[in-house]
Amino acid sequence: MTKKIENLKEMKEDELKKKLFELEEEIRSIRFKAEGSKSKNVKETATLKKQVARILTKINEKK
Repeated sequence: MTKKIENLKEMKEDELKKKLFELEEEIRSIRFKAEGSKSKNVKETATLKKQVARILTKINEKK
């Protein structure tokens, strides 16, 4: 977990926005997969949402 946070500190704003877009797309795809069947990893969406929140926090701190 700390490696991910340190990695976010080193990223530039453009890189953070790109990562944010990728995570949001992954959340969207998981949500649509869950419509048809049960997800094997229930915590996956919660983990992704937390990562999105961390990235948004870093973007707002840099402004």
